[in-house]
Amino acid sequence: MTTSRMFPPMLAVAVFLALALSGLQPHDRTTWVMETCWVMVGLPLLVVVWRRFPLSPLLCCLLALHALVLIVGGHYTYSEVPLGHWLQDALDLSRNPYDRIGHLMQGFVPAILVRELLVRTSPLRGSAWLAPLTVCACLAFSAFFEMIEWWSALAGGSAADAFLATQGDPWDTQWDMACALLGAIVSLLLLSRVHDRQLARYGTAVEARRSTERQTV
Repeated sequence: MTTSRMFPPMLAVAVFLALALSGLQPHDRTTWVMETCWVMVGLPLLVVVWRRFPLSPLLCCLLALHALVLIVGGHYTYSEVPLGHWLQDALDLSRNPYDRIGHLMQGFVPAILVRELLVRTSPLRGSAWLAPLTVCACLAFSAFFEMIEWWSALAGGSAADAFLATQGDPWDTQWDMACALLGAIVSLLLLSRVHDRQLARYGTAVEARRSTERQTV
């Protein structure tokens, strides 16, 4: 239990260190702030609510991975990430595909986050509506993010090009939303059973710990 209780703080520290390092001479400071603001807000928020609403280990790992994807994209800008250039050359692509990876993650990780919130706070646990509503929520967030990019382009003009990362693709918005949709569907297909088993075990452990804490107080 001690190891499992230390795991989330260790992930949080790793993400914080990665964020701090990425802020050292990023490719574009404004883009770095815009891309990593989700981590800057999300990490402190998780720390604040953790005692009342700790997350499953699976979700913690996924959130940390998503944070690292955002941090790397913020440091280099999505169109200049070295991994993306390597994939572009290896697969003979016409553009750096790292932003596609980012939008796949934008569906893959939030799918488990939304699913966990719905399972733990609503009557949808075990319902046939759980998966469709989770996918709809992820697609809605993806659409909202595209609107944020649109507003940023209107406000920043050419200065927002690195944040948009369209790389001259007129269908970039549609591709982004399609990637998020695909990511959400794949995530539910691959991880739902694992997530359910983990929630059952983790929920019991959390309740036992809370009971012990209440008795101690």
